[in-house]
Amino acid sequence: MKIAVTYENGMVFPHFGHTAQFKLYEVENGQILRTQVVDTNGQGHGALAGLLAQLGVDTLICGGIGGGAQMALAQAGIKLYGGVSGTADEAVLALLHGNLGYDPNVHCDHHGQDHHCGEHSCGQDHQGCTGNGSCEH
Repeated sequence: MKIAVTYENGMVFPHFGHTAQFKLYEVENGQILRTQVVDTNGQGHGALAGLLAQLGVDTLICGGIGGGAQMALAQAGIKLYGGVSGTADEAVLALLHGNLGYDPNVHCDHHGQDHHCGEHSCGQDHQGCTGNGSCEH
């Protein structure tokens, strides 16, 4: 199993389409064998699903994510755990232990400068999106 986490400074980055890095975890028999941080090289949204597929990723943990990216991940056969916040390492360990808190209905839309998390419009950029319908600024 290869897990990718949207990543910034040890934390789950709050929006899939704007992540500059992924932290990759190679897992076997429930144990993390190795980790690696990879740059996205400015690729965004749909292109990121292709990048993850090329890297052999089968599972993604992220904060907010739009519908188009969700479809691209599904087409690539990558299982999505969205609406996650906190540290990347703790999120992966929680997934491996079967107790990761995530939102199966996560969805974020961007319209101009305003950012909408679920039904909540915070009027801020994507940095505060937790992916669970709230924004923290």
